[in-house]
Amino acid sequence: MKNNKSIERFFGFFKIIYVKLFKINDTPQRIAWGFSIGVFSGMIPGTGPIAALFLSLVFRVNRAAALLGCLLTNTWLSVVTFLLSIKIGSMVLGLEWQQVRADYLQLLKNFHWADLVRLSMLKMLLPVFIGYCIVALFCALMVYSIVIVILTCFRPKSKNAEAISFAQKEKN
Repeated sequence: MKNNKSIERFFGFFKIIYVKLFKINDTPQRIAWGFSIGVFSGMIPGTGPIAALFLSLVFRVNRAAALLGCLLTNTWLSVVTFLLSIKIGSMVLGLEWQQVRADYLQLLKNFHWADLVRLSMLKMLLPVFIGYCIVALFCALMVYSIVIVILTCFRPKSKNAEAISFAQKEKN
């Protein structure tokens, strides 16, 4: 019985996201780009809803979708992709990922603000940051593709869009 309720909650959560995306009154492209920018900014540690809103203003995409995407991925997805980000960032910079991971965990264990100004920190934080950016960019592009397909295939057209397309057909 308890398992059934948790499954219902899980699908209910995604149903709410689905409904919220469909109720946004904007083009599918702007919604999809906004959602993907939100996912991107939500996956990078230290950024969040404010960064998603700022980027959505800069790129002129849907702010509500950006905020929704950010809130869905903020923090929990960065924890899940931590090891992958270290591996990718280390590979890009030609470093050993095990050493970068060990240094990063040591920093978290014995954190002091003075440690952040050391030059050796750049050797450890840069691969992690680059890795997060690459993983976040890949996820954002994947989310864009999924959302644009869902919105263009399953979203009912508004009456205004139908009237405009009908008027254009009549014109030709």
